[in-house]
Formats: sequence, structure tokens, C-alpha cells
Amino acid sequence: MLWTRWLVLLLCWGATSGEQQADERDQAPAGVRADSRRQRSPPPVEPLDFGFVPAAVYDTHAYYEPGSIGILFHMVHAFLYVVQPNSFPKDLIVKVIQQNMGGIKIEEWRKPENVVLLLQWIHYEAGFIVCATLGIAFVVLVPIIATCFCVCRCCENCGGEMHQRQRKNADCHRGFFTASLIAISVFIILGVLIAYAANHNVSTQIRSTRRLINTNMRDLKTFANNTPAQVEYLTAQYTTAKNKVLSDLDNIGPLLGGRIHSQLEKEVVPSLDTALRMAGAMRETKEALETVNTSLEVLQDGMGKLQASVTGERASLSNTLSDPACTNGAVSPTCNTIRSTLSQLGVNADYSKLPDVSHALVNINTILRTDLSNIVQKGYASFNDTPKLVKEQTKNIVSALPRVKGMLDKIGTEITSFSKMFPVEASLANFTTFLNERQKAIESFYPQIDQMDFYRWIGCVAVLCMVVLVLAFNVLGLLCGTCGYDKQATPTTRGCLSNTGGNLLMAGVGFSFIFAWVLMAIVTSLFVAGGNIEKMICEPLANRQLFKIIDTPFLVHPEKKNFLPGMLFQNPNIDLTLGSMYRECYENNGLYHALQLETMFNINSFLNRTVYNRDLAKVFEGVQVDLQNVTLLEQAGRDNLINFANSGIGQIDYDAYLTEVNKGVTLVDLLSFATDLEAQADQLPRGALENALRGHASSIRLIHREQVVPMEQAMSTLSQSIKKLQRTSNDLPVKVTNILSAIDAAEYLITHNASHVVKQETKGYVQSLVGYFRQYTEWVKNSLTAEVAQCKPISNIVDSMEIVACSFIIDSVNTFWFGLGGCCILLIPSIIFSVKLAKYYRRMDTEDVFEDMVNTGNQGEQVCDIHGNLAVISSPYNDTLTRFPRASAPPSYSIW
Repeated sequence: MLWTRWLVLLLCWGATSGEQQADERDQAPAGVRADSRRQRSPPPVEPLDFGFVPAAVYDTHAYYEPGSIGILFHMVHAFLYVVQPNSFPKDLIVKVIQQNMGGIKIEEWRKPENVVLLLQWIHYEAGFIVCATLGIAFVVLVPIIATCFCVCRCCENCGGEMHQRQRKNADCHRGFFTASLIAISVFIILGVLIAYAANHNVSTQIRSTRRLINTNMRDLKTFANNTPAQVEYLTAQYTTAKNKVLSDLDNIGPLLGGRIHSQLEKEVVPSLDTALRMAGAMRETKEALETVNTSLEVLQDGMGKLQASVTGERASLSNTLSDPACTNGAVSPTCNTIRSTLSQLGVNADYSKLPDVSHALVNINTILRTDLSNIVQKGYASFNDTPKLVKEQTKNIVSALPRVKGMLDKIGTEITSFSKMFPVEASLANFTTFLNERQKAIESFYPQIDQMDFYRWIGCVAVLCMVVLVLAFNVLGLLCGTCGYDKQATPTTRGCLSNTGGNLLMAGVGFSFIFAWVLMAIVTSLFVAGGNIEKMICEPLANRQLFKIIDTPFLVHPEKKNFLPGMLFQNPNIDLTLGSMYRECYENNGLYHALQLETMFNINSFLNRTVYNRDLAKVFEGVQVDLQNVTLLEQAGRDNLINFANSGIGQIDYDAYLTEVNKGVTLVDLLSFATDLEAQADQLPRGALENALRGHASSIRLIHREQVVPMEQAMSTLSQSIKKLQRTSNDLPVKVTNILSAIDAAEYLITHNASHVVKQETKGYVQSLVGYFRQYTEWVKNSLTAEVAQCKPISNIVDSMEIVACSFIIDSVNTFWFGLGGCCILLIPSIIFSVKLAKYYRRMDTEDVFEDMVNTGNQGEQVCDIHGNLAVISSPYNDTLTRFPRASAPPSYSIW
């Protein structure tokens, strides 16, 4: 843990210089930001490009995928969940730690609160306690049962008598025992394979541990080597902000003048735009008056000609209708109809009475002799010269650039000096040397670890060989017994191969009794240790519940709130937890942010006297910009607007014009009249009268085409011009007055309030310069949070330790006892079925023989030994037992 403290403090030294510029952003005066928001059009601060902090690339991938053996791991986890389904007892562990920090004493457990904790712990461990009790009972009872079994067989009980009674279902029994023993042997083989796979996995993964150690060490070296370069890059990027400030100061005229211009243009430009539009309206008014004057002359002249043409045509048509042919009875109605419409042939409008607009036109021509557009353009030009005017009046600022540059260089020197106050590079070089030495020391243990792992592997294989030995006897016994079994042979005449199979099965029983309790003792020990480590350490470490225990406030001492900052910084009141640090490092954030090192250093005071130097603002306190010479509209332009308002276009009788132009040129549409006339002519018989009427229709169409159509076009033009003049003249004096008032207000703003605008925009300009430093400090803070000294190696170390301890070792150990425990349990039915089955394969000393009794005629049951001697065992018709003499050889008995 000492090297961890050393590493943390070392990184603090390296990262402090950059963070000095970060937190002042939050301490910037709120009024500055408020004023910036109150500006009408604050130009945005140009974003600076500080580039990318040199990134560290870490090699460790702390992730483990067990592969196919993972299925076995999941089986073991499921079994452990059945044994221990309770949730992790975080509160219980915390209480136990808090109440026993002074040491565990026997008399302390008599206290009620400790008794309660003990009972809660027993309840949590109930599954393990029950299983461990069963395992211990197995270890104790198996040797006792084995001893009793041996003694019992020596007394010709428990199957020890070398005699097999004949039964009709003997083949069924033998087949059932054989199948059961085969099935059990298969399951035992599976258990052995599971245990061997777990044993082999430990050795394989221990070799993989070297790769994790090497990559973690390499990542720590990368971390140590990159941190100085990252810190140096942070301090060097101050030059980017400094150069941008100097560039803006060198271009103060366009920048500050542009800000002042932008602030004033919202009042000035609209007023000049309205004046410019009014100048355009003057030209349009002249054109409209000229059009009215011309159109009126055309209409008056055309109206006289049209009157004469229409009158003459009407008289001519009347003469035609006076022809005697019209007195004919059939023709007379048609002529009378035509005669009744002659009154419609006449003109409708009278343009001679419309007022003349020549006087207004003369006034407009006089007004236009003064070019108002040119005068307004001069106002634009005068206003747009504001940046140039500012540049000329701020030469003192430009002359102060060397002094400002000196101040900024001093700030950069202070930042660099602060970063050099701590021997970062030398310390990190020592840390790298320390890592190299530690790596060599770890690598020197590799041969010993390999040797210890080899001994462990041999020991586990030796344990499995005990089970394999029993399996070998069972398999060989089944093979020999099955292959040597002869249904025709009696129990006393069984062959050697069959007898050997029975003996091998009994040998398996004997070794099962010898090894079973030893194997169960190993299984119970590994189960209690490995199962509790999995449930109490590995699972809580995987779901980070273990961190919550360590991060419990006041865990180790009633006056020390947090454990981690108390250990690292001797300040337990810092709100830093192991879980939060791991989470930040897991996300590859900076160690400065992960360890909350900002609580260890007063960065604000450093920023107040360095980056945010108030001397820079004093340079602009004497800025004076005089805009008195800005003239928006000359007096000639003002007079021009007033004359336009009094030009007389407002006195024109627009209603009279519109009344006349809305009338038709003639009383009737001449084309319709001509068409109707032709229709009436068609009703007449062919002759001179019809032809004459058709000629009159043609004449009327000619009058319409040559005289009416041009007059209608002139009337349309006159109507448009009159309406345009009417719109222009509508409240014209008010419009001109508003324009002049707006220009006066803009000029008043420039001449009287310019100083306020200048101060406001100068303040905004200084804020934009400070904004570059604010970008720098914000960038430094973000870089320290996410890019500088990324502490992914720390979380990788924790994850690697979890992988090695839990995934590599504990899971394999648990899988080993899981497979071996299954074998131990299956040895019990294996013993039972082996004893039962051996009776059918071994050669017996005596057997049952059935034959007729010569004297009584009754059938008695007799026993024949292997030498052919008979003895009556029982007879249903005799109350006495007859014993035949035996051979002199003693009877044979077997323990197994």
C-alpha cells in the first residue's frame, strides 16, 4: 500500500500546475457574465484550438472468458447459491467490524449485541454449516462403518459367508446390480474428469497470470512516462491563449470599433435606411407624376377624337335606318330595335375637368436637384468609419502592447515555474525504476511458483488417482465378472475369470473404505474455504458490494469518516470513496478527478494572481473614443425631406382621378354593340340595307381598336400612378417627421451616449480577452478530468486481481471439490452394489443342492461343499437336522 500512496502524491505534484487554471472559472465575477448577457449583440468569443493531450495507450484488457469450462463454473455457482441463497450481509459485516476493531475477545462475545451478531452470522452460514456437518459426519462414520463391516464379514455375516442361495430371479438381480454399478462408475468418471479439468485449469491460468502481470506493469510504466509530457503540454498551451490575446490587442481598431459599430448600428442603420427609402420614394413620385401628366394629355386628346368618331358613326347609322327599306313590314321591327340603341353610342368619361399635376411635378424636380441618396450614403460612410476612428483614438493601447505582452509572459512564466516546483520527472523516473525492480522481483518468483504449482498438480492428481484406483477395480471387476460368468456353472464351480472379477470388486470396496473418508475430509475443507471465499469475497467484489463495506463512513474509527482519504491523505473528511475512485478509473478518467485532488490544493488564489490578472483590465480603463464628428444626415438632406413633404402631392384630388379612370371609355362596349348590330343584320333579307349595317359594325370595331384600346391602356397606367402617388402622399409629413426624429435620436445617441457605449463595449472586449483565458482554464479542467494521467491501470490492477484470485483460482478450486465431492458421495452406492454383485461372480465354498430322500421319499434341502460332501440343511418333513461328514480340509471364509 505504500507504493500506492507514493504514486498518488507523485501524480498530485504533476497535475497541480495544470489544475491551477481550472477552478477560477467558477470564481469569475457573476456580474461579468450578467453584463455579457445584457449586451444587445455580444459577439461570441472565438473558440480556441488547444489540440489534443498526448494520449496513453494501455495494453491490459482485464476481461476473462473461461470458455467451455465456464459451464462447470456456472454449475458450481448454482450449487453454492442453493447452499447459500442469502444476500450479501453488508450491514452484518459492518457491525462486526465496528464492534471488534479493538480485537476479538472471548468475554466480549457474551454481550447481547455480540450474541445477536453471532446468531445472525450462523443464520447466514446455515447452508455451509449443514454441509460441513454432513461432511464431518461422513469423515467420522466411514472408518467406523468400514471396521464394523469387516468384523461383520469375519463372523460370516454381511455377505461374508461363502455361500449363495439359489433364487429364481438371480439373473435379474445380477443385471440390475451390474447396470447400477456401471452407471455409478460413469458418474464417478465424470466427477474425476471435472476435478481433473479444474486442476489443469489452475495450472494453465497461472501461466496466463504472467501476461496480466507484465501488461499491468507496462501500463504503469506508460502511466508514469506519459504524465510529465501531458502536464507539460497543458502548461505549453497557455501560449495559444496568450497569442490570441495579443493578436486581438494588435487589431483593437477593427475589433473594438466593430463592437461599438455593432452596438450603435441597431439604432443608426434603420434610421438611415428609412431616409434612403424615402429618397427612392422621391424618384418614384417624380416618375408617377410624369406618367400622370402624360397619360392625362393622351386621354384628353383621345377623348375629343373619340367623341367626334362616335358622333359621326351614330349619325351615319341613323341615316341608314331612315332608308325606305326600313318601312317594310317585315324589316321594320329590326330597324326600330337598332334605332332604340343609337343613344348608347357615346363617350362616358370626361378628363377635361381633372386637376393638373404640373405644379407638383415642378416641385419634385426642384427637390430632386439635391441628391438625397448621396447624402444618406455619406451618413453610412461616416458611421462605418467608426472602427477607423477607434483605431486612431486607441493608439495608446497599441503602444502599450509591449507592456501587456510582458504581463502575459510573466503569467506564463509563473505557470511554468509552478509546474517545475515539484520534481515530477525525477520522481516518475524513480517510480519507473521502482516498477522495474518490482517486476524483476516478481519474475524471480516464477520458478518457485511453477514448482509449487507442479507439486499442487501432483497432489491433486494423486488424490484423483485414489478414485481412479477404485474405478479401475470396479471396471476390471465388471469386465472379468461379466466375461467369465457362466450361467451353467454352479456357485462352487465358477471359473477363475469370474472369481477374479468378484475379488476385484471386493478389492474396490476395500479401497473405497480406505480412501472415501480421506477424500471427504479434503472436499469438506476445500468446500468451506472456497465456498466462503466465493460468497464473501468474489461475488461482492464482482458486484462492488465489497467497496460499499470499505466505504462505510466511520468503519475503522468513530472519528474518521472515510477510510481511503484517511489512508492516502491523512484527511478522512474528504468525500472520497473506493467505489467512486474505481468507477472513475474504470471509465479511464484522470487520476486528479478520481482522487478529488482539488480538495488538497487552493487553486483559486493562484489563478487570481496569475491568469486573471487585473492589470490587464487597467490598460483599458483610459480608453476614450470621441464620435462627435459622425454626421448621419446633412442639413441639405433634412431640407430635402421637408420640401418633399411640402411638394404638393398631398393636395392632388386623387378621388376625382380614380372616379374618372374607373369609368368606361364609352357608354357601351363597342365590340358588343358591333356584334349585336351584325346579329340584327342577319335577320334582314339580303340587300343594300344588310350590307350597310354590316359596314357600320365594321366601322365601330375599327373605332374600338384604334381609339378605345389605347385610351384604356392610358387609363390603366394613370390608375396605377395615381394609386402609387396616393400611397406615397398618405401621411407624408408624418413619415418625414418620423425619419428626421429617428435620425436625430441616432445622432443624439452617438454624440451624447457614445461614452457609455464605448465603456460598455470596452468592457465586453476585455471580457472577450478574458474569455480566451477562460477557455484555457476550462480546457485544462476537462483535460485533467478525462485525459491527463488516465488511471485505467489502477482499475485494471483491481480487475486483474479479481480475475486471478477468483476466476483463475477460486472457481477452479470450487470446481475441483465439486467433482471430487460427487465422486465421494457416489462411492457409497458403489460399495453397496459392488458387494452385492461380487456374490454373483466369486466362487462359493458351498451351494444349495436339491435331491430326493431315498428312505422317506421326501425332498430335503442339502448343502454341498466344494469337495462334494453333502449336509442336510433342512427338511419340511423332519424335525431333526442331519449333518453329513465333511472333508478334513477346514472351511474357507472371506472378509470381503
